[in-house]
Amino acid sequence: MAQVLEFRLPDLGEGLTEAEIVRWLVDVGDVVAIDQPVVEVETAKAMVEVPCPYAGVVTQRFGDEGAELPVGAPLLTVAVGATEPVPGGSAEGAGTAASQEAESSGNVLVGYGTGAPAARRRRVRPPALTGGRSAPTGDARTASGGGPVASAPGPVPGGTSGASTAGHEPVWDSAVESPAPDAPRGTPAQGDVVLEAVPPAHQGPVAVISPLVRRLARDNGVDLRALRGSGPDGLVLRVDVEHAVRARAGAAEQHIAAQPPVPATEPAPAIGAARGPATGERIPLRGVRGAVADKLSRSRREIPDATCWVDADATELMAARRAMNAAGGPKISLLALLARICTAALTRHPELNSTVDLETREIVRLPGIHLGFAAQTDRGLVVPVVRDAQDRPAESLTEEFARLTDKARQGSLTPADLTGGTFTLNNYGVFGVDGSTPIINHPEAAMLGVGRIVPKPWVHEGQLAVRQVVQLSLTFDHRVCDGGTAGGFLRYVADCVEQPAVLLRTL
Repeated sequence: MAQVLEFRLPDLGEGLTEAEIVRWLVDVGDVVAIDQPVVEVETAKAMVEVPCPYAGVVTQRFGDEGAELPVGAPLLTVAVGATEPVPGGSAEGAGTAASQEAESSGNVLVGYGTGAPAARRRRVRPPALTGGRSAPTGDARTASGGGPVASAPGPVPGGTSGASTAGHEPVWDSAVESPAPDAPRGTPAQGDVVLEAVPPAHQGPVAVISPLVRRLARDNGVDLRALRGSGPDGLVLRVDVEHAVRARAGAAEQHIAAQPPVPATEPAPAIGAARGPATGERIPLRGVRGAVADKLSRSRREIPDATCWVDADATELMAARRAMNAAGGPKISLLALLARICTAALTRHPELNSTVDLETREIVRLPGIHLGFAAQTDRGLVVPVVRDAQDRPAESLTEEFARLTDKARQGSLTPADLTGGTFTLNNYGVFGVDGSTPIINHPEAAMLGVGRIVPKPWVHEGQLAVRQVVQLSLTFDHRVCDGGTAGGFLRYVADCVEQPAVLLRTL
């Protein structure tokens, strides 16, 4: 008899907590093999394909294309050992997955393929809640072999996502602290702003939420213990916090509107005052674009940045590149030459290849140069990373830039391709602009910007001549160095652009 196993959205790695279903690669009734990709999802980092660790027949899918699912939500169920579709696709009555080791490749990490089964996580049962909700019952602990117990999907009590399963035991976070209420909950006084009815705040742990949700709740003064989570098993999601903030704002507006009219003796509101939410097209900030927005906002909040810039005569650099490509062999890109100059400059000024550890109040100088470069795609700005760029010659850098750029255009970059950078090179000259003051790619300490290379009047060897001129800008974290270090770095880069022979000192 076939055994029905449930495959949930796996740990996405890199701190990711949710993903959007872009395209299903299998239908109900399809036969899948171990590690066969079954769904394409877009995370906050990239577009990736999720492989299924089970072999069998797909009996049920959860979530339509375009739906966002948190980590741990069911993706599909597979009838292991079956060669034909299982009627109904239900997992009820299925036994435990004691033979999973023979049927599965282990846990799945999006973007990295499959690996060995992960260590069992400490789980805490949630305390009973009042107000119509009770703690989940049943036992969905892993079997002795480390595999999940097959369970039937079912709705979350009081939730709206429909992405939970009956008997699933959630992971609860006891580290989330919430201030105790100043006064007992009771009948509100006249004029008080009242939110929708929610169960009383409990004193136990809160369902695991992402750091983004914690920060959003803290910044807006939302008590997480008073929220009714819409995720699996009461998991508090970002939309729950945003809904609470909007509800409170709407209640406040209604309270203000109910006040007596302003006497005629008081001044009238200024023209152009706020008149409620703006109307027009609304584009959700999610996926790659949402992640970029969050990261740039964090960079602006945390990094005291400064920018310096200089014009450089790139005529000799362009001539050197033409000579290299005329000699035969693989072509060398201009970006690769600029990257080679960057790595040489960072070797001389390691302060800019560092990061700031706020918890320990230390500057951490990094041993390797993992060079990121900005790439514009249809889904937004991404920054692929070239590992150990200091050890690569210009030819190898050219090949790696081309490979990562192709993956970015196809939307197939993995989280490993997009994380771990220590310095970013931003060639905004491809957009036809001369200069920019870019935002540092947090948690890095600096970014070099390169404008377009165009013919301009230039004094060369005491004579006015038309030369190929480029503007270089360096945005740096003022906590890691002062202007003298940043100026020395930028001046060395400009000297190498004007006289490529200067690089011979570091080769």
